[in-house]
Amino acid sequence: MYHEEKRGWMKHLDFTLIDLFALELSLFLAYLWRFGNIIFTSSLYMRLVILVALVDIVVIFFGESYSGILRRRKDKEFAATVVHCLMVFGGVLLFNYATKMSEIYSRQLLFAFLFLAIFFEYGFRVVWKRRVRKRMLSGHNKAIMLVVADSKTVDRCLYEISHSKYTDFLVSGVVIVDVDRRGEKVQGIPVVATADTFWEYVRTAVIDEVFIDGNTRESSESLASQLVELGMTVHISLVHTDKMIPNRMIESYANYLVMTSSMKITSTWKLAVKRLIDIIGGIVGMVFTIIFTIIFGPIIKFQSPGPIFYSSIRIGKGGRRFVFYKFRTMVSGADKLQESLQAKNKMQGAMFKMENDPRIIPIGRFMRKYSIDEFPQFWNVLKGDMSLVGTRPPTEKEFEQYERHHKARLGIKPGLTGMWQSNGRNKITDFEKVVQLDTEYIMNWSLGMDFAILFRTVGIVLKGDGAQ
Repeated sequence: MYHEEKRGWMKHLDFTLIDLFALELSLFLAYLWRFGNIIFTSSLYMRLVILVALVDIVVIFFGESYSGILRRRKDKEFAATVVHCLMVFGGVLLFNYATKMSEIYSRQLLFAFLFLAIFFEYGFRVVWKRRVRKRMLSGHNKAIMLVVADSKTVDRCLYEISHSKYTDFLVSGVVIVDVDRRGEKVQGIPVVATADTFWEYVRTAVIDEVFIDGNTRESSESLASQLVELGMTVHISLVHTDKMIPNRMIESYANYLVMTSSMKITSTWKLAVKRLIDIIGGIVGMVFTIIFTIIFGPIIKFQSPGPIFYSSIRIGKGGRRFVFYKFRTMVSGADKLQESLQAKNKMQGAMFKMENDPRIIPIGRFMRKYSIDEFPQFWNVLKGDMSLVGTRPPTEKEFEQYERHHKARLGIKPGLTGMWQSNGRNKITDFEKVVQLDTEYIMNWSLGMDFAILFRTVGIVLKGDGAQ
């Protein structure tokens, strides 16, 4: 899943909130200095609080207060801060003059507000920019990108793309399609595959996005279509694009104008809301997890010696590995016993599930019936490894059996629940059907769909239709 580039004032919502806080703080401190009281004794000054906020939003919306803000030097930032504060100050004075209220407010307070606003805005901006730059340079939460190019254009392509410090992506490797240069580095980026080994590398590597230099081959659009089907986001350098690719958009990427395509293109605010719901749900879920640990922990220990919690390595978004948690509902060492039970696997494909699994301990059957064993995964949701709604995260062994098109399931974060779980997982025995449901979820994702799946899942859990 890919989100559109944030534009306009929404692109720097963090700086918008920081500036607004600085302005209101300055107004309160100016009032304290002038009248010796932090509590406004007149409703007129409460109106001034609202007026300052509204004028600030108008200045940000119609002005260019944050254009290139991360690249500004401190002297340029100070000048930009002064201009922004003067525009807000001027807007407040103009409004008061137009409404014949300019004589009501203390001039000393207003000018004190101006100087304090410049001081706090500049200080807050500098501190926050340092933090943002540090986070961007660390590579934390950046999309992992693979570049596909030919030997003639690869140097220029990587120089343009990988040398920019403040980007939302990190180039992890390059594929040179016309010569075998594996083991070498180009512009400091390792050559990871050739045209012949490309698909095997894509199947097993952590990749979120692929940049295709349009000069590499005439079938760039065809290659992009296949990669999109695997759940990846594709950017094509626009040389010529005759063929139609679904979910496409034109945008700037480094110094390239590219056509971007993905299984699903959505807006940033929707993903932000999804993450906010995950955080709230994760906090609530962890409260229940603590309660269930107190209730079921001693019973698990009594019925089967070993830890209360079960952890394993699962495969997440784009092929990332993470530690996955559950309450232990099986005997210790159950993973090692799976091989001997493989003949009783009722799933067709790269997934294991059987009825009356002998490894399950007595309390485990009750916990699985009502999905209580899944609650520790709320910790994975809080950490950001998982979402409340997504696709079921495969084990490493299952992932090794994946065919190429199965990787489409990894186009988003895995979830506590999803289309498979909410559509009768105990009745679905064909892994290809699971892949179909998960792909359908990714391509048609919306916040409304997430809520519908969550409500269906709650009903399934309350009826005791959990895992067998």
